[in-house]
Amino acid sequence: MLESSLHTALARELHAAQRSRVQLEHFSKRFSTMTVDDSYAIQRAWMELERAGGRRVIGHKVGLTSRAMQLSAQISEPDHGTLLDDMVLRDGGEVEAARFIVPRLETELAFILDRPLRGPGVTIFDVLGATDYVVPALELIDARIEQFDRATKAPRTVLDTIADNAASAGIVMGGRPVKPDAVDLRWVGALLFKNGVIEESGLGAAVLNHPANGVVWLANKLAAYDQGLAAGDVVLGGSFTRPVACAAGDTFHADYGPLGSIALRFV
Repeated sequence: MLESSLHTALARELHAAQRSRVQLEHFSKRFSTMTVDDSYAIQRAWMELERAGGRRVIGHKVGLTSRAMQLSAQISEPDHGTLLDDMVLRDGGEVEAARFIVPRLETELAFILDRPLRGPGVTIFDVLGATDYVVPALELIDARIEQFDRATKAPRTVLDTIADNAASAGIVMGGRPVKPDAVDLRWVGALLFKNGVIEESGLGAAVLNHPANGVVWLANKLAAYDQGLAAGDVVLGGSFTRPVACAAGDTFHADYGPLGSIALRFV
């Protein structure tokens, strides 16, 4: 692994890039020996800086849960990031587009826990039993590390995405909260409208065959770092649509059928 002092230095670069909205060059290009463990160490160091600045952790996100996204990223498992209190956006509200660099939206389900979960050995039944309710959500993702190298135009790797807090930047929750056994979460669908046109649609089963499996993976993954999920945590289980680009003037409406809808406008 890279030196811990370098993890901290790169975390400071991400911390500054988010505020300046000036993207960084690929870490994976700058440090050819970088590993996934390095990426998560950088991410943890960045979140420590955020907490030191007064931010509060409200939960976690799971990403790269669909097989198609894993193949495109050349990995065989999801990734994860941290949700902070200043990432929460209001359903039906306005979002300042200039706050972000290249914002995009994904449809997800958020699991709100009423009991802690700690791996190893967490199962889908443990997750469903520990969940107070499930609610429709949109995740706003962003890229503090440039998506394409400025010189070679090569796409960033999963090492860069993980270090970049798994691209997490915002969360909107809305619609109708339901108990985890009230509906078949595999068949929960969403239509994502942008300016009145359906840009994306999908089903919850696209997330590892069941949206709760994303939370299962996360609880067991965190155990390797002697961490777990806490009561009250919000956990985004993973997107079941491709990300849709956002810009000032765009209006979005996500229709989750019986579970209601979410709306927001970029200004």
